[in-house]
Amino acid sequence: MPKIEYENPDDKKIVYPKKRRGRGWLIVLIVIISMIFGSVAGVGSIILLSENNGSIAKKIGFKNWDNLTIPLTETKKINVQESSAIIDSSNKVSPAVVSIVAKSQVQTIFGNTAEASSAGTGFIITSDGLILTNKHVVSDANAAYTVITADGKNYDGKIQSVDPLNDLAVVKITATGLPVVELGDSDQLQVGQWVVAIGNALGQYQNTVTAGVISAKQRDIQASDATGASSENLSGMLQTDAAINAGNSGGPLVNLQGQVIGINTAVASGAQGIGFAIPINAAKSAIDSIKKTGKIVRPYLGVRYLPITPDIAKTNNLKYDYGALVVRGNGLGQVAVVPGSPADKAGIVENDIILEINGERIDSNNGLTALLSKYNVGDTVSIKLSHAGEEKTVKVALQEMK
Repeated sequence: MPKIEYENPDDKKIVYPKKRRGRGWLIVLIVIISMIFGSVAGVGSIILLSENNGSIAKKIGFKNWDNLTIPLTETKKINVQESSAIIDSSNKVSPAVVSIVAKSQVQTIFGNTAEASSAGTGFIITSDGLILTNKHVVSDANAAYTVITADGKNYDGKIQSVDPLNDLAVVKITATGLPVVELGDSDQLQVGQWVVAIGNALGQYQNTVTAGVISAKQRDIQASDATGASSENLSGMLQTDAAINAGNSGGPLVNLQGQVIGINTAVASGAQGIGFAIPINAAKSAIDSIKKTGKIVRPYLGVRYLPITPDIAKTNNLKYDYGALVVRGNGLGQVAVVPGSPADKAGIVENDIILEINGERIDSNNGLTALLSKYNVGDTVSIKLSHAGEEKTVKVALQEMK
């Protein structure tokens, strides 16, 4: 698994590709000459057929010469349509994309105090100033945050709530009548589908637009900051080759209908065209929660688990090659089931294999955390599990994650 890093807002180095030297001019000349002769021959054929009123064409099999059309502009039309969709999508979302600038006082090695700054991105989800972003964008509790809207206005930003489960946070500004984004359905995304990333690239190029495709879905990664001091496991991520640069964190990943389908979060260090975004469906329950209660409330089960793959099943001689194996951690006090948790109350124990939640199988396409994020605190779900080699179903009342 490659090491994944959050974008480093201080890394602003731009490197141009080196030019290659050699006999490329000779190859180019040959290609140009070939193209000229090919074009002349093609045009000559069309003129010859036209001047003979299609007689030659009819002899070689063309029956409807008068209705014959040559689609010379087909490729151009397709390219224009794709570009138009990207333009329309960007124009629809960009007014609701904001830059988030953090400034704090730090002590230098000489004992002096200096101002440190960093920048990220967010997008407006309510017209009265709720903004969704990444948790790591607003991780400094001592920093002062400024939100810059697309029209250039500055607002003081207040951290409204952070997600205890995912790399999400909500920032609040005092304003009304703001433009908002439209949320899409990330479950309907297809690999190869065009997407657009919008963000505050390098912390200074506000509302930069890049385009690419969904490269993969359901990626599990371990993300860390540039120093490696802070890391987080993220599951069910979207992978995209749309360029995600330093400062893009927290910005929207958008489909060609102008709907937000992801939150740009991390990039793979030492790689090109490998970025990751949190699917918007994984954030919808958090958005609903903060609209209703003013904070992000997440349900939890209370187990530590290992996602089962065919390789893990084979190595450990497991009966199932899917599901979540309830295991304890290597650290002190890292129990398999949290005492007093919903899982504990339902009788789930170490070495149980959780197979389904409300009939949805836990596998590489549907992780346990992703499935739980669809529900609210207080919901009762049916959990199918393998206990001591036998399948059974238990009812679990989900509680709030503290």
